[in-house]
Amino acid sequence: MSYLESVRIAWRALGINRARSGLTVLGIVVGVAAVVCMVAIGAGAQARVTEKIRGLGTNILYIVPGAAQEGGARLAGGTHHTLTDEDASAILREVAGIQIASPMIFRTAQVIAGNRNWSTTVTGNDSGYLLAREWALAAGRTFNETEIESAAKVVIIGQVLAEKLFDNQPRLGDMLRIGSVPFTIIGVLDKKGQTAYGQSRDDVAVIPLTTARSRVPGLEHEGELNRRTLDYIIVKFYDSASLEQVKQQITGLLRHRHRLKSDAADDFSIYNPADVLAAQEDSARVFGILLASIASVALIVGGISIMNIMLVSVSERTREIGLRMAVGASRRDIHRQFLIEATVLTVIGGAIGVVIGSAAAVVVALYSGWPVLISPWVVILACGFSTAVGLVFGAYPASRAARLDPMAALRYE
Repeated sequence: MSYLESVRIAWRALGINRARSGLTVLGIVVGVAAVVCMVAIGAGAQARVTEKIRGLGTNILYIVPGAAQEGGARLAGGTHHTLTDEDASAILREVAGIQIASPMIFRTAQVIAGNRNWSTTVTGNDSGYLLAREWALAAGRTFNETEIESAAKVVIIGQVLAEKLFDNQPRLGDMLRIGSVPFTIIGVLDKKGQTAYGQSRDDVAVIPLTTARSRVPGLEHEGELNRRTLDYIIVKFYDSASLEQVKQQITGLLRHRHRLKSDAADDFSIYNPADVLAAQEDSARVFGILLASIASVALIVGGISIMNIMLVSVSERTREIGLRMAVGASRRDIHRQFLIEATVLTVIGGAIGVVIGSAAAVVVALYSGWPVLISPWVVILACGFSTAVGLVFGAYPASRAARLDPMAALRYE
């Protein structure tokens, strides 16, 4: 008997008991749909975290000042202004593997355009910040050397300011004020999204560091003897450089420059912004595996239901099996027919389950805001897994049918 003939007989046998076949398929549908939907949710969460890591830029370190002390109380990190422009220059010059070492200061300030205003983060830097963060421009350009050296009143705005002050239609050359100081817009940053802590990275105005220090009240460190102190230094190193070696070299250099004794604590901190997101990525990966494992249980339950139904089918069709053997069907033909019946049920259930699972994932994305990612490999894996379930759980009923004694089967009532 050919495989095509076996499939035809299996299809006809399943059609005779449509209600039972439908209920059996339903178990596989639920299992496959759950697997596709859950894996899509887990993959979407992991993809979102990965996108955030890419948004930070690659091979990035932040160096922040240490904590100041008042009396016996130690204040928050960054309150002791120990970093300077010269520190940034020394890092770029003396530490191997450094591509960018950009000095930074920032403050919250009121930005005004026409009759609108918005409180935002104003960042002063030398353009290295945007390069290190790999932050593209949606329009315009970055600062040139002349603007940096002359403390020009030019600004690059983020997407939040473009929306709040210009209805998403800012024009290069438009004017806005930071406090009472007028600035000319020379660029608009591309959208970056949120930080790991849920804050918008697009709510920012970027101006030259020299301008921030000399022309914008409130951006300088008032009362500081050294007005060249920084809020932090952003460092970008080459792929060939080792993260740990770069951190060790920077630490040694800054301790030497700050004349710290061997038993003194660092008056600065170095951290990798991707560390928090890397932990989130690991959590998202585990979360995805957990969801897929839970959903797989439903698929296994569906496989068990197939085995039960096929065993019942073998019992009900004992006389049919005996008759087929009597007219020449081999045990191999009987085994193949029942195995094909189980496989047909799981293939149909798998196909329907993929459609329902994908639709459920889309609904979750639309109404809950949870990211989903439906990968073709997930669909292929779910269909393959459902087929394997049919083969595995259909093997015993098929083997049992093939082992029936033809004479006993013919006498079975």
